[in-house]
Amino acid sequence: MTKNIAVIEGDGIGPEIIAEAVKALKKIEKKYNHTFNLTYVEMGGCAIDKYKTALPDFTLEECKKADAVLLGSVGGPKWDDPTAKVRPEQGLLNLRAGLECFANIRPAKVYPPLAAASPLKESIIKDGFDIIVVRELTGGIYFGESGRDGDSAYDTERYSVSEIERIAKVAFELADKRNKLVHSIDKANVLESSRLWRETVQRLAKEYPHITVTNMLVDNAAMQLIRNPAQFDVVLTSNIFGDILSDEASQITGSIGMLASASKGEGSRGLYEPIHGSAPDIAGKGIANPIAAILSVAMMLDISFDLKEEANAIDNAVNSILADGYRTADIAAANEKTTGTEQIGTLICDRI
Repeated sequence: MTKNIAVIEGDGIGPEIIAEAVKALKKIEKKYNHTFNLTYVEMGGCAIDKYKTALPDFTLEECKKADAVLLGSVGGPKWDDPTAKVRPEQGLLNLRAGLECFANIRPAKVYPPLAAASPLKESIIKDGFDIIVVRELTGGIYFGESGRDGDSAYDTERYSVSEIERIAKVAFELADKRNKLVHSIDKANVLESSRLWRETVQRLAKEYPHITVTNMLVDNAAMQLIRNPAQFDVVLTSNIFGDILSDEASQITGSIGMLASASKGEGSRGLYEPIHGSAPDIAGKGIANPIAAILSVAMMLDISFDLKEEANAIDNAVNSILADGYRTADIAAANEKTTGTEQIGTLICDRI
C-alpha cells in the first residue's frame, strides 16, 4: 500500500512527539511492506512567525492532496494574546473547515498498567474500558444563530437530518469494526433538536441491523461514564454534548498524554492529533510523552487506511512497554523511574 501523508509538527513539544510518531510509522512501513510518502508543512505559531498566517495556503493545499494528515500541537504563550488578529488556533479551525471535517473521533482507553492513574475506584475499572466518542463537529449550538437582545442572550441549537445522518454513519462504521455497539446520546425528553436526532439515528440504524443501538439521555450518560464506563463502546452525540462527554471520558483514563484523536469528513481522509496541548514549558527538554502522537498514527492506520493489524501492532507495543514499567514523567508515580521522549519512542518501535 502507498499513502501520502501531510505532517505538521506544530509548536512547543510538537516537533519532538511527531518525530517519534513518524519513527513508529516508518517501522510499520518496513515491517508490513507499505510506502508512506511524507510531506512536511507548517501551521500554528511557527507559521505566524514565518508567514504572518496560522495556516498558509500551501499547507492547506498539501493537506487536501494527502490521504491523511498527522498533526502535533499548536500554540503557546508567545502567541497567546486574545486580542491578536492572528492566533495559532485559527489554523486548526481553518484546517478542519478546509478538509470539511464534520466528525471528531476521540478514544478513551485505560491501559491495564496505568489503571492506578484513573480517578475511578479499582472495582469500577478492574476490567478496563475502551471507548470512542464520535462528536458532530460543525453543527449544533456552536454554529447556530446567537446574539444579545437587551439584557438577555441566546444561542440556537439546530440540526438537519443530513447532518445527523452523516455523523451517525461514521459511528456505525466504526462500531462495525469494533463491538457492534453504539450509544446515541441526546436530550430527547426536552429538546426538539434531540428528538430529530433520535428519530434520524433510529431510522438509519435499520440499515445496520447487526449493530445494537441504545439511546441514552445526556445527563444519564454523564453519570454512567463514571459509574460503569465499560458498558460503552462507540458513543455518538452532538457537538456540545460531545465536547463535554469526550473531556469527561478523557479524564477518567487518568492520563491525557496517552490520548489521540481524529477529525474526518466524507471518505477516508482524516486529521490525526494528540488531544493535549503544546506544553511549551517542557519543549526541548526531551521529557514530553510521545505516546498520544504515536497512537494518533495507529488511529490513522485503522480509520483512514483500514490497516487494523498494523494499528493493533502499535497499540500492543504501547501496552507492552507500559507493562514493563516504562513511564514518561507525566504518567509516572512518585517512586517510578522516568524515561525520555526519544527512548519511549524507540522502545515502542522495538516492540512493533
